[in-house]
Amino acid sequence: MPDLSDGTIGTWAVAGRHHGLALLDPPRTAAAEPAAPGRLRALTAHPLLMPYHRLTAAVLALNAALAVWWVPGEPAARAGHLASADFVLAFAVRQQPLVNALFRLALRSPHRWPLRRRWHLAKVYHHGGVHVGASVAGSAWSLVLAVATTRTGAAWPVLAVTWTLVALLVAVCVLAAPAVRHRRHDLFEMSHRYGGWSALLLLWAQALLTGHAVWVLVLLTVLVAVPWLRLRRVPVQVERPSGHLAVLTLADGTRPTPGAYTALSRHPLGQWHGFALVPSPGEAAFRVMVSRAGDWTSSLIDAPPRHVWVKGVPTSGMATVAGMFRSVLWVATGSGIAPVLPHLLARSGESHLLWVGRRPRETYGDEPAVRDHRGGRRPHAVGHHDAGQARRDRPRPPAAPRDRRGGRGGHLEQGPHLAGRAPAERRGGADLRRDLGLVSA
Repeated sequence: MPDLSDGTIGTWAVAGRHHGLALLDPPRTAAAEPAAPGRLRALTAHPLLMPYHRLTAAVLALNAALAVWWVPGEPAARAGHLASADFVLAFAVRQQPLVNALFRLALRSPHRWPLRRRWHLAKVYHHGGVHVGASVAGSAWSLVLAVATTRTGAAWPVLAVTWTLVALLVAVCVLAAPAVRHRRHDLFEMSHRYGGWSALLLLWAQALLTGHAVWVLVLLTVLVAVPWLRLRRVPVQVERPSGHLAVLTLADGTRPTPGAYTALSRHPLGQWHGFALVPSPGEAAFRVMVSRAGDWTSSLIDAPPRHVWVKGVPTSGMATVAGMFRSVLWVATGSGIAPVLPHLLARSGESHLLWVGRRPRETYGDEPAVRDHRGGRRPHAVGHHDAGQARRDRPRPPAAPRDRRGGRGGHLEQGPHLAGRAPAERRGGADLRRDLGLVSA
C-alpha cells in the first residue's frame, strides 16, 4: 500500500446520515515527527473554530465594526442599508453557479503547490458560514431599524410591517439553529423556505410604504427566483435492490461532475432532499441512491414515483475537493458510497476505499457501479462490512467463511494487496489502518 505521507493527503468522506467530509493530515512516521503544534494551532483545530464558524464570525465582526464606526450618525437609514447588503450576501453565496465557480477556482490549484496551501483551499466547502453570518447580521440590523423607526414616530402601517418582519426573521434564525435543525429538519426546511419568501414580501411592502429605493429588492428577488427558473419534472426509473434502498435513474440530459449533488422532491412546494449524483456511463443521465432514513425516503422506496422534481443545476459538494490531492482515502457508510463512486470511476490518481455497511450484497444488490467497486477491481479498494460491532475504532474481521456472505460479525472484502494474507495478520484495527497506509508498517 503506498504511503500517504509524502506530499499527499487522505480525504475522509463519511457520507451518510448526519455525516460529512473532512481532510486528514498526512500520517507521520517516527523519523519525521514534527514539533508539537503551538497553542494557536491547537486552538484553531477545535471544532468550534472550524472555517465554517470562522467565516460566520468574520462577517459578524465586520458588521460590528460598522455598527461602531458608521451607523451612529444616521441609525435608521444606515441600518436599513446594511440589512439589505447582508441579505444580498446571504442569498448570493448560496447561488449554485457561484458555488460551482468557487470550487472550480479551488480545483485549479496544481499538485505541485505545498500540501498545506491546498489543504486550506480545500476548505472552500465551508462557504455556508458566510450565509449564516450575513443572515444573522441582516436580522440584527432589521431589529435596529425597527427600534429606530419606532422612535421616529412612523405611521402604524410601517411599524406593523417592520416589527412583523423582525419577528419572522428571528423565528427563521431560531429554527435554523443546529439543535433544532437536526431534530426537526422538516420544520427547518419549511420555515426557511416559506419564511424567506414571506420576509421578501414584507421587505417589498416596507419599501413601498417608506419610499425607499427598491433596486436592492429587485436583486434579492432575482437571487431567490433563479433556482426555481430551472424547476423541471423529470421521468425516473426506480430499482429496488432491497427494502432498504432505491436506485433512481434520471435522464434529464445532465452529465454531473464527480462530487456534485442536487435536490429532489415529489412535490415542488413540499420537502426537498439533497442527494449525491452518480453519472450513468455513456448516457446524459445520473443515478441517485436513496436509503431508508425517514418518512420521506421510506415513502419513496415503498411507493416509487414515476416522476420527480429537480431544481437548479448540479452543485459541487464537499467531495469535489478530492481532485486537489494525489492520493485519497474514502470512508463511506452504507448508501454514503454514492458520492464516492463518481470519483472512483473518474479519477486517475490513487483512490483507497473503506466501505462500512450491513450486508452490502443483500442491501445493494447488483447495481453496476456498486458491484464494480465492491469487487475490488480498482487497486487498493477495500470494503469492510460491520454487521453489529459496537466499537468503531477496532474493526474485527473474523475468518469464518460464512461471514463473507453477510452473516453476523463482519467481513473484509479485500483488494489485491491483501490477497494471500492469513486471517490472523489482518485481525484488529491497527492492522487495518496499516493496510490502508494510515500508519507505517
